[in-house]
Amino acid sequence: MADNILEHEFAAIALWAKRCYFAGRAVMEDALRVHGLGATQWYVLHHLATFGPTKQRDLVAKLQVERATLSAVVSALATKKLVEQVQDSVDLRQKLLCLTSAGETLWTALPDLSFIHDVAFGGISEADAALVVRVLRTATERLAQRSNGGL
Repeated sequence: MADNILEHEFAAIALWAKRCYFAGRAVMEDALRVHGLGATQWYVLHHLATFGPTKQRDLVAKLQVERATLSAVVSALATKKLVEQVQDSVDLRQKLLCLTSAGETLWTALPDLSFIHDVAFGGISEADAALVVRVLRTATERLAQRSNGGL
């Protein structure tokens, strides 16, 4: 009954965005489990493989995770010898994250996760997808502005 009520309210947008996110995340977790990785670990590896060494503090904002969460993820990846933390040569107080050779090897062996996008959005028109992106981007920007004291 609750779903029926939500179908007729704007809350349905948030409900389905959340459900879609969690469904996609579950498929991602399933694909990574055999490699001993979680989704956030994959995002860290992806960033380092794509953009190179990165300050740990910069990843907090880029991945939009809590500092404590990222510290735990980085610690797990370091324990697995997939990433290493080195002092930043410019600011010795900062940690620079780098992929190790084992991390690079694992990264090349990981499955291409673009199939998740294909499963979720295959057959949906570009116009429909653009509309959804535009609506969710606008809503997100408005909420972020509100939470930052913008209203």
